[in-house]
Amino acid sequence: MKVILNGQEKILDSAATLAYLVQELGLDGKRIAIEVNREIVPRSQHGAFQLKDQDSIEVVNAIGGG
Repeated sequence: MKVILNGQEKILDSAATLAYLVQELGLDGKRIAIEVNREIVPRSQHGAFQLKDQDSIEVVNAIGGG
């Protein structure tokens, strides 16, 4: 399937979940937020959240500071 990831086309396995995408991008354990079709998906739902063809995904790194 084809999704749009941070503005770029990306081909994924048709059974891909958000957890799979996070692992594929090497972001396991990182402080990130993921939005799919303009809705934030909580980290607790990444494993069960099934991606669909043409989903628009934004991955944002959380940056700390003070």
